[in-house]
Amino acid sequence: MTTLVIAEHDNASLKGSTLNTITAAIQCGGDVHVLVAGHNAAAVAQAASQIAGVSKVLLAEAAHFADGLAENIAEQVLAISAAYSHILAPATAYGKNILPRVAAKLDVSQISEITKVDAPDTFERPIYAGNAIATVQSADAIKVITVRSTGFDAAVNGGSAAVENIAAVADSGKSVFVSREVAKSDRPELTAAKVIVSGGRGMGSGEAFKLLEPLADKLGAAMGASRAAVDAGYVPNDWQVGQTGKIVAPQLYIAVGISGAIQHLAGMKDSKTIVAINKDPEAPIFSVADYGIVGDLFEIVPQLIAELG
Repeated sequence: MTTLVIAEHDNASLKGSTLNTITAAIQCGGDVHVLVAGHNAAAVAQAASQIAGVSKVLLAEAAHFADGLAENIAEQVLAISAAYSHILAPATAYGKNILPRVAAKLDVSQISEITKVDAPDTFERPIYAGNAIATVQSADAIKVITVRSTGFDAAVNGGSAAVENIAAVADSGKSVFVSREVAKSDRPELTAAKVIVSGGRGMGSGEAFKLLEPLADKLGAAMGASRAAVDAGYVPNDWQVGQTGKIVAPQLYIAVGISGAIQHLAGMKDSKTIVAINKDPEAPIFSVADYGIVGDLFEIVPQLIAELG
């Protein structure tokens, strides 16, 4: 039994979600191989080889892998899939774009966003916006799985796996990379941040979100928001935390003016410590909060900033 992990990377370094996926792969049992499909990505393969628990790294180099086009990466995975009992990828936009194509071509059912491995053929995944956990057992010869990174600790260095160069598949010609717009910020990336300060509709306006910036600065935090705040145009949509946004599990999550709709809770309730500030004592956010402050956020936040100062 051998598990293949599809590495998410930018041709220079591994994305953090790959480390969580490797942990899930280790828990499946057997050897763990990592596929690095990219262009001039030798440094990524070398980094993957140093992760504890990885027994082999497969490096497929080609210009048409440079931008991670799902059509090409999926074909590379299919070319080597017969050797594996499990194929895993992070449950990010990258993994969610590739693995459904692989599952369809292999004629197997994909198991999405697992948070626990019970056995090599049995996995747990959240359903109904995280209000229930489904235990799924698969009889497929090859298990195709996306991994929710918040469910697993990141794998650590300490390995010395061999790096094997493999033949790259030809360009499928089905898609062409045109451009990419990447949001730039001096703050930590939302899904990787250890501390997140999020605002909701209770902030009242986009201008009011500036009230949270000094708090985020003092804590070295990323800024987030509820869907209601994003839909109201207060902040960009890449700030959205929730079922239809980004799934996060930082060490500290501060929810300011967020009532706690079920979709938002699904995206942040695995945070280690949750602090909620809301004027409504009946707000659902308090059901998951470790610490709750009932009151006017426009009074409480400045007081918090002053105390931290």
